[in-house]
Amino acid sequence: MKTILITGCSSGYGLETARYFVSRQWNVIATMRAPREDILPRSENLRVLPLDVTSDASIARAIEAAGPIDALVNNAGIGVVGAFEATPMPHIRKVFDTNTFGVMAMTQAVIPQMRERRSGVIVNVTSSATLAPMPLAAAYTASKQAIEGFTGSLAHELGHFDIRVKLVEPGYAPTTSFPQNTSVRVEDLIPAAYAAFAAPIFEAFAQPALTTREIDVAEAIWRAVHDGAGHLRFPAGADAVALSQAA
Repeated sequence: MKTILITGCSSGYGLETARYFVSRQWNVIATMRAPREDILPRSENLRVLPLDVTSDASIARAIEAAGPIDALVNNAGIGVVGAFEATPMPHIRKVFDTNTFGVMAMTQAVIPQMRERRSGVIVNVTSSATLAPMPLAAAYTASKQAIEGFTGSLAHELGHFDIRVKLVEPGYAPTTSFPQNTSVRVEDLIPAAYAAFAAPIFEAFAQPALTTREIDVAEAIWRAVHDGAGHLRFPAGADAVALSQAA
């Protein structure tokens, strides 16, 4: 039975992905900043571990406790929506600490064991914001676009050791709590000068033609983990698929 470690399992994509893999007889290590076992089904194949991807010490403890890992899913992330001009640099650095450097740190932590075994897969969850330019998302897109480039390059060098590296690119999922997963309110990032520009954008967000469901992302991660055809990118959700096909 193979083991998968998933970051950011307290809600949304990570939570659904943990459920999905448990139901398919994988050993699942679901990690969260503040562990909660009550949100996941009881299973002897499931372990919940604390993990803060911005802390080297927390990463080291989680990797040691996890033991051998066949698949790593870097899902933990925080959002930021607003005018770039009004977004404080400390918050932008916080976004990068989780979305970019946290992914890199987790990846670096699991490479040695996968390289020694010459097997394993690393799946990095980014965003459909990397597939087409989107307004009011400059800092967030930058943090995810960095991981797109990182993953593509890493896939070449780790492929030498039979380690597969993949991207899953979710679209907009209004049913998740991701938009609230930030310490800065959207209202505070829309100055008066940007109000007229932002209003129709938020109206469109409220009535999207296509969206992404949590299960779409879990299924895309499943496909990425099991892909043997050398595919790098896996758009997840009807909107992400449409953007990918238009690119």
